[in-house]
Amino acid sequence: MYIERDFTTLRVVIEALIYLLTVTFLCFSALMYLLSRQGALIRFRSHRRVTRAELDHHFSHYEKGITVLIPSYVEDVRVVEKTIWSAVLQEFPHIQVVLLIDDPPNPSDPHRIAELNETRRLGALISAALAEISERFVEERTEALARIDGTDSVRGAELTHLCTEYRWAIHWLAKQAERWEIRDHTDRFFIDNVLLDLAADLRLTVTALEGALEQREKLSSERVEELYNRLVCIFSGSVRAFERKKYASLSHEANKAMNLNAYISLMGKRLKRIETPRGVVLRPALEDEFADLLIPDTEYILTLDADSMLLRDYCLRLVYLLEQPGNEQVAVVQTPYSSYRGAPTRMERIAAATTDVQHILHQGLTHYDATFWVGANAIIRKRALQDIAQVSFEGDNRVTTYIQDRTVIEDTESSVDLGLYGWHLVNYPERLSYSATPPDFGSLVIQRRRWANGGLLILPKFLRQRRARRGTKTQVRPLETLLRVNYMASIAWASVGLILLLGYPFDSRLLSPWVIIAAAPYFLSMSQDLKDNRYKRTDVFRIYAFNLILLAVNTSGTLKSIQQGITNEKIPFARTPKVANRTSSPWLFVFAPLFIVFYSAFVFVIYFQDRNWGNAIFAIFNASLCLFGIVSYIGIWPSIQDLFLGLLSWFFVPTKNPQNHSDSGVLDRRNAIDWRSMIYYGQTDPDSPTGTTKSLESAEVAE
Repeated sequence: MYIERDFTTLRVVIEALIYLLTVTFLCFSALMYLLSRQGALIRFRSHRRVTRAELDHHFSHYEKGITVLIPSYVEDVRVVEKTIWSAVLQEFPHIQVVLLIDDPPNPSDPHRIAELNETRRLGALISAALAEISERFVEERTEALARIDGTDSVRGAELTHLCTEYRWAIHWLAKQAERWEIRDHTDRFFIDNVLLDLAADLRLTVTALEGALEQREKLSSERVEELYNRLVCIFSGSVRAFERKKYASLSHEANKAMNLNAYISLMGKRLKRIETPRGVVLRPALEDEFADLLIPDTEYILTLDADSMLLRDYCLRLVYLLEQPGNEQVAVVQTPYSSYRGAPTRMERIAAATTDVQHILHQGLTHYDATFWVGANAIIRKRALQDIAQVSFEGDNRVTTYIQDRTVIEDTESSVDLGLYGWHLVNYPERLSYSATPPDFGSLVIQRRRWANGGLLILPKFLRQRRARRGTKTQVRPLETLLRVNYMASIAWASVGLILLLGYPFDSRLLSPWVIIAAAPYFLSMSQDLKDNRYKRTDVFRIYAFNLILLAVNTSGTLKSIQQGITNEKIPFARTPKVANRTSSPWLFVFAPLFIVFYSAFVFVIYFQDRNWGNAIFAIFNASLCLFGIVSYIGIWPSIQDLFLGLLSWFFVPTKNPQNHSDSGVLDRRNAIDWRSMIYYGQTDPDSPTGTTKSLESAEVAE
């Protein structure tokens, strides 16, 4: 290019190098998309769905349990209830569901108190609803096994009785579906894909048994036992709640990772509650002591977001894969979540489209052993978490961290940690989990800003581990390296690259048809992926508009990563709101898309006057799609509201709470004395000759 063109000045040479570097990184990301897509197609083609008979046989006398952990923070009760039902109705033996409530335990708002109490009651209500039908099937199985004991095959009346039990289960599920109130598309999904789909699968078994009766065939007694066991497994799950913030001895770090870590650290322990001046603490109970809490231990842990749902055979198929020969070093298996169908807003629909396309790409990452843990759902071997556990102290509390909380994308960092110990992660090539997508721009900003933050911090850690694993059995292969680097850093360089292309007036001589030709396979492949996922091919342009209005959000997340790297301070974990009303957006993230529209329109006029047709077309293309994104995804009136509120906030200064001083200007000594600590701890300062506590001495103010 430099030989054919007249590039003589230093400015033009630097400009060309920057342009070349920008286009190279963008093309690299496009190439990684195509590579992941190819890997996904290979996996989909070779995937063999395990039959029902194999699953029933494998889990018929299964003794290992699984604990489902659902972290919840100020969630809508109905949303959490659907998630719990989808988990507890899994066709898996010995399943226990634990709702990890992270709300403040003693709110002052009456509305929040009512919601919190309702959330706390969910476990008991669902367990009670299951208890009656569970007891029935346990009794029927016991009686049936006694009747067929010593026989090799079963036919006639015994199969008829088995059909009756399956019909009873179908009727119970249908009745639950009829009672469920439909308020939105997630309720419809819950009814159709959790309750009625399970009922339809059980009905298929009834049809098969009726066919055997009509043809006077017989089933082996072992198979009949498996069919009874299936009913017992479906309806015998248990549900309970746990609140770490009730205990002063557990970490209160405000993020999902530490909510999970707090409970995992207690698994397999007998604990007693002890009242102390700083609150209730948990201590191990001795063998001859009464235990207030018994936390069962299980080989597998399923983490599930409170706004997600699982299809009925999620646990069966994923655990079955974990227990196949050759998979002993698989630490995490998951199905990257898909989106609920029937979203009512354009924002939610296009966010769902990007989610469903990502499902394909994650399958491709597994083909190249570059899987990342996606935190919405996953089944984890507990001993793999023990390998990466780290111990630290928060005050006097010993805190065990299994899932890192250094960044707000804790699952990505944990994926890197597991690789250091030779563990692998796998995406199961079926859509077995679904989750909500943000319904408005405000909640989308919170989610995507969190996703964009942290990748740059984790990347150096991965590169260090790659060097450490060189020459070992767990060394990282080149393609895995490229895919992981792209996964962690592509948001950063794509944001910077797009800003440069939008904002800097590159020399028109740099434009080449080869740039468009290089990008064409990426956009054509994405349009085909959208079509395969029941979207429109033209949604590829809507996704481009979607990314334009998120440009400032992604850039902000990248800058936060750089800030965290410099200051070494944790970024507060911002949970994606799940509320019925609209979530307001920071004014800057609303202003940025408007600025892109006006700036691109201005650039278009300049280029049009200069007859620079290539740059002019690019400018008007971006202006048009960004304007479409503002109107369709943010909304005109919400944009005005958020801008007005943002500008209005400049005129107000938050007041500081005055310090509590006595009339004499000295702290009230009586209020400063922590008498509970004095009674409980006694002398806490060994150097004090008077035996006073530090809390008393620290309350003294020099006059």
